[in-house]
Amino acid sequence: MNHNPDDLIILFNDLFRESCRTLLVRGSDEPEYIPASEPEGFARVVFAHGYFASALHEIAHWCIAGEHRRTLHDYGYWYCPDGRTPEQQQAFENVEIRPQAIEWLFSLAAGSRFHISVDNLAGDGAADEQAFRRNVCKQAADYLEHGLPERAQQFFDTLKQFYNTSTRIGHDWNHDKVRIAPAGNEYLKSRTADTL
Repeated sequence: MNHNPDDLIILFNDLFRESCRTLLVRGSDEPEYIPASEPEGFARVVFAHGYFASALHEIAHWCIAGEHRRTLHDYGYWYCPDGRTPEQQQAFENVEIRPQAIEWLFSLAAGSRFHISVDNLAGDGAADEQAFRRNVCKQAADYLEHGLPERAQQFFDTLKQFYNTSTRIGHDWNHDKVRIAPAGNEYLKSRTADTL
């Protein structure tokens, strides 16, 4: 399956350009969110290096940012770069559970491979990688069972339709959850099977 980030740009912009005054745009080095600078302007979700996965991740962040946060550069969140202390890394992992769970579901809907990220290669790695993996998996299962936040659900449904993946989401989810969080999947075994 071809995964061209230009398709994501078209799909996102068709959905949210007018309704949310927001555009998805290809960037260079670092992803960022740039709010609209004037009342009739457009906010921009910028993804890094034209990478498909980066676009999905940045869209996931945008989908859970509230109205006030969407008026702030990078949603007003701190970002401590790679090389974080254990305390900084724990804080990072806590705020990344929801966006990575949504990114994972977007990846399933697009038929692309999801890679969980603790994003701390120059530091000591994850604060607790297995717990982080389980928490992301648990959150994704909850979203599958109960639905995603409104904008995330709209984009998820659009991806499923565009990539024609609706009939295989359940199968791909069951395969992926073992790959992403191999230990501790007991919680997930009885969940989501009937809701997919």
